[in-house]
Order: sequence, then C-alpha cells, then structure tokens
Amino acid sequence: MLRSYILMTEALKRLRADQDGVVSFEYVIVAACIVAAVAAAFGTSATSGIGLALSTAITTISTAVTTAVSA
Repeated sequence: MLRSYILMTEALKRLRADQDGVVSFEYVIVAACIVAAVAAAFGTSATSGIGLALSTAITTISTAVTTAVSA
C-alpha cells in the first residue's frame, strides 16, 4: 500500500513538473477562441455573414462567366 502511494506521489510530481502538456493545451484554448471570434464576426449560416458573401460572389462570378461565354 505504501509503495503504491509513493509511486502515485512520484507520478503526480512528474506530471506537475511537465510543461509540454500545458503549452499544447494553451494552443487549443487560443485556437478555440479564434474560431469562436471568426464565427461571431462572420456568422455561420448561408443567409448572413460570410456565407452570404461567398454565395453572392459565386453567383456574380458564374453570371460573368456565362455572359462572357455566350458573347
């Protein structure tokens, strides 16, 4: 029982001293914040925000190509 306690204590000490996992977790948090900010700024539906802008741009380009081909 004492041996298990000592092994667990040593494992927790190593885990606390390990900084690599903390850095990668911080990157995940920053990436999630960036994704949330972009989604909030541009919207996620095709009827508003970036979805609407992309849909309008594709329609404009396809109309211009159709006009250029038929002329």
